[in-house]
Amino acid sequence: MWPACVAVVVATLAAALIVAGPARAGSREIVVPAQVIYPGDRITDAMLNDAPEPDGDLSGVLRERADIVGKAARRTLLPGRAIPAIAVEEPRAVSMGGLVQLVYQKDGLNIVTNAQALQNGYVGQVVQVRNIESGVIVTGAIQADGTVLVNGG
Repeated sequence: MWPACVAVVVATLAAALIVAGPARAGSREIVVPAQVIYPGDRITDAMLNDAPEPDGDLSGVLRERADIVGKAARRTLLPGRAIPAIAVEEPRAVSMGGLVQLVYQKDGLNIVTNAQALQNGYVGQVVQVRNIESGVIVTGAIQADGTVLVNGG
């Protein structure tokens, strides 16, 4: 059993060296996943490592932690591989089909009910939701706490 584990570790390190290439004096570094990051996972600093910048075209690749930490993976990110900008997105505040609280406000009147999101959305984005009790579809802005605010005009 132990030799099989060693073989896996050696293969993983070899793959990382092939991707990263040999370390060069004065070379720049990029940020790469330290572990497999799955679609929908929110990326934390602990999930990332620095690696020497590989040779070749790196246009569209994220290089800085600040551009990656706090984002959500759109696809599976593999350890030691460069992270394309299109592979991450802002985390969704509302997911299509998910339940949200719908808040209606007008002239000091606040009504809160449950609704189903009809679209994915981010904080500040306007989305359509269906009131679960009435079936009526309304449009509202996603708030930081995940509620959808409908103003009574």
